[in-house]
Amino acid sequence: MTTKHNRTLSEQELDTFGRELDALRARTVATLGQADADYIRRVYAGVRWTGFAGRLLLWGGAVAGGLLGDGLLDGALRAGPLSALIAGTLLLGLSKILENMELGHNVMHGQYDWMRDPHLDGKTYEWDIAGTGDNWRKTHNYRHHTWTNVRGMDDDIGYGLLRIFPEQRWKPFHLAQPVVAVIFALLFEWGVAIQDLRVGRWFAGKTSFAKMRAQFRPVGRKMARQVLKDYVFFPLLAGPFFLPVLLGNAVANVLRNLWTYTIIFCGHFTADVETFSKESAIGESRGHWYLRQLRGSSNLTGGRLMNLMSGNLSHQIEHHFYPDLPANRYAAMSVEVREICARYGQHYNTGSLPKQFGEVIWRILRHAFPSRPRTRHDTALAPAVS
Repeated sequence: MTTKHNRTLSEQELDTFGRELDALRARTVATLGQADADYIRRVYAGVRWTGFAGRLLLWGGAVAGGLLGDGLLDGALRAGPLSALIAGTLLLGLSKILENMELGHNVMHGQYDWMRDPHLDGKTYEWDIAGTGDNWRKTHNYRHHTWTNVRGMDDDIGYGLLRIFPEQRWKPFHLAQPVVAVIFALLFEWGVAIQDLRVGRWFAGKTSFAKMRAQFRPVGRKMARQVLKDYVFFPLLAGPFFLPVLLGNAVANVLRNLWTYTIIFCGHFTADVETFSKESAIGESRGHWYLRQLRGSSNLTGGRLMNLMSGNLSHQIEHHFYPDLPANRYAAMSVEVREICARYGQHYNTGSLPKQFGEVIWRILRHAFPSRPRTRHDTALAPAVS
């Protein structure tokens, strides 16, 4: 698990590296327009229609299945309700994935603020998960994207639960992390919801109960709304047949959680991804910042379907470079990004989903046990001495 093909850059090279990537951004911004607006509005419509169709099929399948159970429908139709329930669950899961990844995540980055569409306003958009948009904008948009993989600054490094890198301090608790990682994946939206609360500080007595209660209040309200919507309101629409709808909603949410977890972990925790000390990020230039984003990211191959389903986080490198640019542009931009990285001798980390997730799993298993930190990460961004 060693970093590949990274040449140490001089200050002058870092400066030109940063200016070339800034120029690519400027050229892309100059071409934003109707095609980008049409794209995200199609995604918005797709989320709504797949969600509506999924819930309708769940309701229809549950009611029909219940009537069959009462002997009120012909026995030849027995396969229909089950197929409808499965199709409804999958469509609802697809809707939730698209809303979470390609719509909510990207809109909240402000990628479409230039459209002046109140439904696509990055500052006010509220997405369909347990966590609040405001907390996400704080923990992810600001903290993670500013301090990507800087230890002690980026809370996404292991999410306070997992030891992914040898530079993280090992604790006996980490022996359980192979199991913890699975539970975290299944409940990912709930982990994201409480991330900014830093519950560990409260358990350690570093945060008062009053402060924790005040911070939890908006999170609790959002959690309650999500529970009422998915596990009370929509199931009750099926009347006495509410249990299949309840189960369908639960499975759809779990499918979304597992997919989101997989994509995010593949973008941040593969074998060649590095972490950095706070000191290495002090006073960094624009070129240093780009280089840190590059070395703290990994991409996924897979084509247009993968791009759509991942919210274009299949191009995590480009997303870390340009988080506020429409994500549907990343695939085209990646061609030039990759060429720039090659000219400067920098490894462009990409691979298939099985390959990248396999490396993530290995990290989780390996670093559940004590391992020695590699101090080279703290000096990886130091310019060459001329």
